[in-house]
Amino acid sequence: MRKLLINISLFFLIAIIIGEIVVRVTHAMSDIPQRTIDEHGIQKYIPNQEGYWKGGDHKWLINKLGWPGVLPESNKNLIMVIGDSFIENFMNPNECHQSAYLKSNMNDYNFMEASRSGVSFIEAMEITKQMDSLNPIHSLIYLDDDDFYESITQIKPMSDITQLDIETNTIKYGEMKSPGLKKILYTWKLMYYFYNRFSLGSLFQPETLNDNSKVEEPEFTTEVIKLIDYIKQNYVTINKTLVFHPNSKKSFIEICKSAGFNTILLDSSNDDSWTFDYDSHWTCYGHKRAAEQISNHLLNSNNQGILNNFNIIKK
Repeated sequence: MRKLLINISLFFLIAIIIGEIVVRVTHAMSDIPQRTIDEHGIQKYIPNQEGYWKGGDHKWLINKLGWPGVLPESNKNLIMVIGDSFIENFMNPNECHQSAYLKSNMNDYNFMEASRSGVSFIEAMEITKQMDSLNPIHSLIYLDDDDFYESITQIKPMSDITQLDIETNTIKYGEMKSPGLKKILYTWKLMYYFYNRFSLGSLFQPETLNDNSKVEEPEFTTEVIKLIDYIKQNYVTINKTLVFHPNSKKSFIEICKSAGFNTILLDSSNDDSWTFDYDSHWTCYGHKRAAEQISNHLLNSNNQGILNNFNIIKK
């Protein structure tokens, strides 16, 4: 009996080792970068990581500042690109990121991305404070409807996302869920494969993917107005442009406009699909089209000379 148990144990050990090798060699699961929380309460990634996206066709990169993507060669005429998993963009190679397309359209400017899956509107504004040390001349903040809902504790309380309590006007910084267990899960590729393949539970929510389902709720206009009022009173907004995803709520855009924000509404109508068939994130084509619209908006002299105005301010 003892010999049988030993043989069974050896068989499972060998099977686990072989399975782990196969999953890693074939890149059956995406590599997941490890996160940390900095001294400002912002969740970002441990610097200088790299790994493969599912399938192994391309690698993602975490730079020395703890953000995904390649840093610009210079911070001269720097424009920040801030957002959630759409900007984090692990599913596409680095040459398909917003910063790369924007740079190709606006060669006189440099672009740096600061992004992470789960970034809410209020956290994006917190990130802009941290980026002020780089002296950017402008910041682009990419938003959809959920980024408003997820910013407000009273609408959608989420302990792992930075939110504003609009009753007390206090920010509650997000906390990482089960970081130790997640580290084991993401490191043990075979277990991570089985978890995703067979839906073993909801304890581990992959940190690089957003739940992109829309909130089927009223518009919460009053709450959103309070959020915008708080942002206007506590952050510099004159050198920020809010970039709204296609099909964003017009009422939210109008609230932001009335508060004095610069806004861009991306338009994906009468066009090939911007998104993957299996996912709502943008393909390389979607990122390219978004960057074209943003570049045209920023450079168009008839559009209130946005960048020209801010360059004058910087001087």
